[in-house]
Amino acid sequence: MPLEYFYGNPFPSCTKMDRAIPTATQKSRQRRWWVASAGVLIALAASLLAFRVVLKPSLPRNSILTARTEIGDVEASLTAAGVLIPGHEAVLTSPIQSTIRRVVVPVGSNVQPGQTILELDKELTTTALAKLQDEQQQNRNKNSQLQLTLEKALNDLRSQEQVQQVKVRSLQSALRDEQYLLKIGGGTAESVRQAELSLRVAQLELQRLGEQIRNQRAANAADVRELGFTMQIQDRSIAELAGKLQQANISSQQPGVLTWVKEDLGTTVQAGDPLARVADLSRFRVRATISDAYADALHLQDPVIIRVNGTDLRGAISSISPAVEKGVVTFYAALAQDHHPVLRANLRADVFVVTKALHNVVRVKNGPFYQGGKEQPVFVVKNGKAVRRTVQFGDSNFDYVQITGGLAAGEEVIVSDTKDYVATPELTLND
Repeated sequence: MPLEYFYGNPFPSCTKMDRAIPTATQKSRQRRWWVASAGVLIALAASLLAFRVVLKPSLPRNSILTARTEIGDVEASLTAAGVLIPGHEAVLTSPIQSTIRRVVVPVGSNVQPGQTILELDKELTTTALAKLQDEQQQNRNKNSQLQLTLEKALNDLRSQEQVQQVKVRSLQSALRDEQYLLKIGGGTAESVRQAELSLRVAQLELQRLGEQIRNQRAANAADVRELGFTMQIQDRSIAELAGKLQQANISSQQPGVLTWVKEDLGTTVQAGDPLARVADLSRFRVRATISDAYADALHLQDPVIIRVNGTDLRGAISSISPAVEKGVVTFYAALAQDHHPVLRANLRADVFVVTKALHNVVRVKNGPFYQGGKEQPVFVVKNGKAVRRTVQFGDSNFDYVQITGGLAAGEEVIVSDTKDYVATPELTLND
């Protein structure tokens, strides 16, 4: 028997005759290879699935936070950033244009009504006041001169009127004489007519002088009133500037705490520039800001919850700024307990504007698990396992989320972040 029969021919080219593999045999071999490969893949997938079913993911119990659903109230709210400010704060402004001379009271001190806080330089204002007083003295002199001038003009007219009255009486006598002579035949009608004409002219002149005297009196009164008005205005200006000069020592009209003062000595200030702020720190309110996207949801007297260092205080929106600045709306809230011990000036607080109040609904504590949608899967804890369940949500606030479906009161839910297990149907909890 040939040796190649046992060991095969190591040199095929040396065989006596080469034979080609039939096509049917090749196709049969390929089919067997594909079937074998598919079987291996199916077996691998089945093994992985079985491994996943048998070995379920687990979590340490102390690495998660849970909460039980309960029956309670949920107040849907909008979250705003707030800061506590004094309930009443007086801004003290400069009454005059001047420079800062001395700061008497440091910031943070208690001040009483009338207590000087800051002193301004009075020299410029004192000079201006003296100038006004000199001008007023000139006005008084002008008034005296005017009255003398007007009285002289009126006296001249009165003298002319008296002379004219005498002339009229004389012409009346002359007319009577001419009429008598005409009656006894010693005079002429022409003489009588001439006497009547002269008397008529004199009477008209007397009437003109009377009208002129009345007009002069009215003009005199108008000139005196005009100058009197000018003097009254000057008196008010003097009184106003004198009052401002007295206020150059800046003081508060109410008791409080000095929260700010302009301390730059020698700085020029204009009338109306703020110099100090005195606040009543026994009462507080809240200034809050929120995105302008929620501007239409804000209304006067809407209830608010102010959270300060873990303490919740109730209040209501008292005013809303009509202007939008840099995409935010500013509003103010009054507190029902505006003198609570936790309140401090400039202390930051969380402000929740209540938009809807739901009573006796199923709720659960808010946490990282809640993504803000109306429906999402959550993990319900029972018998040492956490089972994924799809739950429907309603309104929410910073503390609670309303459950509208998928959970009953009393069930325990994982409220910590479980996004890494969103595709896992069940988790094993290890103690």
